[in-house]
Amino acid sequence: MNDTRYESGLAKLREIDGAAGEAVIDSLQAIAPDLARYTIEFPFGDIYQRPGLDLKSRELATVSALTALGHCAPQLEVHIHGALNVGVTPEQIVEVIIQMAVYAGFPAALNGMSVAKGVFAERGLLDEGTTP
Repeated sequence: MNDTRYESGLAKLREIDGAAGEAVIDSLQAIAPDLARYTIEFPFGDIYQRPGLDLKSRELATVSALTALGHCAPQLEVHIHGALNVGVTPEQIVEVIIQMAVYAGFPAALNGMSVAKGVFAERGLLDEGTTP
């Protein structure tokens, strides 16, 4: 095991996802601790550490991919929070989800927008009847 890789991945997870990311990892410890470790080491210890994209771009790409998949609402919720945590605006999140209607279809975009709406409401970023 590479503890440095794990520690740097855990630090990046905390930077991006905060308590929500740690809750995901904690939920895996009792049933699949290896999956928890892999989730920290590979995405956050390796991929998120690469210099080619800033964290805003990485989170927008992740929100796009999870929206397009259409069946990842819990992960999409965590990454919408993460995107907001690293400085992505609600308007940018809405636009990237709308963009997914073209490439992933309206059902995926509608489902993604529903998740975004819930996150925005939870964070006090959405007044009923208005757009972010």
